[in-house]
Amino acid sequence: MDMGKELSEMTLEELWELFPIFLIEPDEKWIGYYDEIASFLQKALNDYSIERISHIGSTAIKGIWAKDIVDVLIEIPYNQDIEAVAYTMERNGFIRMSTEKNRISFNKGYTKDGFADKVYHAHLRYVGDNDELYFRDYLNEHPQIAKEYETLKLGLWKKYKHNRDAYTEAKTGFICKWTAEARKLYGDRY
Repeated sequence: MDMGKELSEMTLEELWELFPIFLIEPDEKWIGYYDEIASFLQKALNDYSIERISHIGSTAIKGIWAKDIVDVLIEIPYNQDIEAVAYTMERNGFIRMSTEKNRISFNKGYTKDGFADKVYHAHLRYVGDNDELYFRDYLNEHPQIAKEYETLKLGLWKKYKHNRDAYTEAKTGFICKWTAEARKLYGDRY
């Protein structure tokens, strides 16, 4: 692979090769990384009304192996212009990964030489689009389910090391099942 290419010039296959799926043992540093990026985002997005910034994803679930990437959910009120917030995030070093209706995803810490020391995925959404909070809390309150999730991920890791979409898709059924349980249990917690 030509390492001189910018990320924007790489094919999906080249990106997956450069940024493989990898899991590591639970690490206390993830909480500090989250605190650091949440503080950075609060300052960077100071001109906007932010409803909530949350630590989500596997690094927010106690005691399970995870990708060494901290996921952050940024919820904004419906009166905010999501594109204006996104533009500010891009000006502050985040790279837009995808745009869907009312959902924009970013990364920080991806370089043309591979992962930086600290890597983040940020998910910008309108308030209430937050299933990940339910899933996180349910797994943290049900360690046996968290261990089942870890086992599933460890089984998928090597199989889909260079296919992030397939890795994500293979987890979807499990995540949907337990998110639905969490929503029944927690109601309108958020």
